[in-house]
Amino acid sequence: MASSRDDFIIAIRSAFLKKSTQQKFSLLTLVFISISIIILSSLNFTAVRVTKSILNELVYRSSFIVSIPENIIKNSYKEILEYTTFFNTFKKNRAELEKFKSNYVSNEIIQYENKELKELINDFVSSSDKVLAKIIVDHDSPFLKSIIINKGSKDKIKIGTSIYDQSYLVGRVVEVNYKTSRVLLLSDLNSNVPVTIAPQNIQGIITGTGGDYGQIKYIKSGLSEKLTDKSIVYTSGTGAIFKSGVPIGTLQSFGQNSVNEYRVEFYSDFSQLKYVFAEIITKKEVIQTETNNIDGTDESKNPLDAKLKILEDEKNIIEQSNQKFLEENDNLKNQINDLNNKILNLNNEILKRNRTISQFDLDKKELDFLRLNLEYGHKCRKSFLNNKGFIVGSDEYRACVLDKGRIDG
Repeated sequence: MASSRDDFIIAIRSAFLKKSTQQKFSLLTLVFISISIIILSSLNFTAVRVTKSILNELVYRSSFIVSIPENIIKNSYKEILEYTTFFNTFKKNRAELEKFKSNYVSNEIIQYENKELKELINDFVSSSDKVLAKIIVDHDSPFLKSIIINKGSKDKIKIGTSIYDQSYLVGRVVEVNYKTSRVLLLSDLNSNVPVTIAPQNIQGIITGTGGDYGQIKYIKSGLSEKLTDKSIVYTSGTGAIFKSGVPIGTLQSFGQNSVNEYRVEFYSDFSQLKYVFAEIITKKEVIQTETNNIDGTDESKNPLDAKLKILEDEKNIIEQSNQKFLEENDNLKNQINDLNNKILNLNNEILKRNRTISQFDLDKKELDFLRLNLEYGHKCRKSFLNNKGFIVGSDEYRACVLDKGRIDG
């Protein structure tokens, strides 16, 4: 009886020493442990609840710590992308600013030259001043389109004075009293205004219709076919009634023969006017002084003085512009230096984060080794029963564990 019992124990021990039996035993052990954990988790014991909360807290903290390097990389990429976009926008705005300043200087020069030419051609300099006037009477009838304003001769209003709604022409003064004036609107049947139609540069006349729009008439035959909708209508200055270049409205075709018939939609709504501006124009004659030169001929010095004045003004403008450019250049250099410092700081930060990521990769590899060591360490460890194994801690042992216990592979 004793001998049979010993034989049974020896058989069990030899069975457990075989590899396949060891694997089956390990698998069965894990199954039993898993079933035990499931059964314990379903029980409402205080120890089980505390253990579950501790495990959940450990998993949450571990996932948070593991996600830190990834979040750092994402934030760094966003900051670099935002800085690149900002720098490109900055360069674009700087180029546009330089272009606008150049155009401004050119416009100033053109204005001075235009002023000089007007002085040479007309022998006078005109200046305008707009006076705000209130509409006190509005004659709104099918045929009469006029308004009464509270400015008259005491305010230097004259017959023919142009009346504006902001910068848009609405009519001209046809009757002046001491404190009031009557204004004939562009929509009146008696209104006729010489105009230029852009961009076709066609000359014509706007006549009032008694309604809220005007009509183009007296265009040279064949030119009306070149007109298009939304063309802009300006005063031409022909006849010296209105000054040139004042916007009035836009064209719109109408009727069955829309190719040849157009009306003008005024920029201003005359039925909604409450205040208008009266343009007071004053002309100052250019004083010409005559001197005798060596040859005995007379020569006017005023155009030369005007030219010198324009050149001096141009010089001042250029000097001021150059000074602004220098100041802006210094500011831009300082901004570039600041941006370079930010770039350097960002690069240093990226290097630090790369080191952190590298360290994280090493820790991850070590974690993988430890996990595999728990599972395959018994295959690679040299022991009395495993002569093919390696000494724990050696490079061969580590390679065997990472190779999942394959010694001969």
